[in-house]
Amino acid sequence: MAILETKELTRCFNGHTAVDALTIAVEAGEVFGLLGPNGAGKTTTIKMLTTLLPPTSGTASVAGFDIVRQAREVRRVIGYVPQLVSADGNLTGYENLLIFAKLYDIPRRERAARLGEALDLVGLADAADRMVREYSGGMIRRLEIAQSMLHRPRVLFLDEPTVGLDPVARRAVWDHIERLRREFGTTILMTTHLMEEADHLCQRVAIMHLGRVAAIGPPAALKASLGGNGITLDDVFVHYAGGTLNSGGTYRETSRTRRTAQRLG
Repeated sequence: MAILETKELTRCFNGHTAVDALTIAVEAGEVFGLLGPNGAGKTTTIKMLTTLLPPTSGTASVAGFDIVRQAREVRRVIGYVPQLVSADGNLTGYENLLIFAKLYDIPRRERAARLGEALDLVGLADAADRMVREYSGGMIRRLEIAQSMLHRPRVLFLDEPTVGLDPVARRAVWDHIERLRREFGTTILMTTHLMEEADHLCQRVAIMHLGRVAAIGPPAALKASLGGNGITLDDVFVHYAGGTLNSGGTYRETSRTRRTAQRLG
């Protein structure tokens, strides 16, 4: 059963259509990947689904709540880890979580247990009292996932969750994403530029091109559609999203990605 649905979801900026009639359905407990070059509409889609940006037209619902008419209810059932670093380096891991617990209105009597569970979930219990500026990039990402999960959301949005991380830290984040789905049934919608990451984590992916979905399905099925043997998800990506679209991104997008990688590296 779909827990997230969009129907003809569209967003325009000054005559430019960033997301063009997007129609997708994400099943409960699924890890679903939005893939595409910079400028394909992935982050704009996430901003609409997390109620940060109103759509120009079309509809979408998360856990049965309309993203426009029931935005407050949507925010109560989702978690969001943006690409930019959101943890405060001048606070300890525990203090960062405590701030989020208060923002999520978690009752005082439940906070200690909930924070302990979150730290255990991401393997940071032993580092809870350390300043976050002393954390590695992988530890920061895991802390941000813990922050987003404090209120036990039904749907978690991850925007480039491993950008700037080394292979060891990336694998640790992958392990925690898989655990969220396997043990807690969390539905996850994520963006990534790493095809290996999408192939490893996602049950299905949608490849976006110029604001529209060019292909959608399980990674194995998409690879098989191009011949199977020896075909990688990189080949699928190039086939559907290559060509005329400038995948280098804008100056602003490049600067943002490099700043994030520098802070996590």
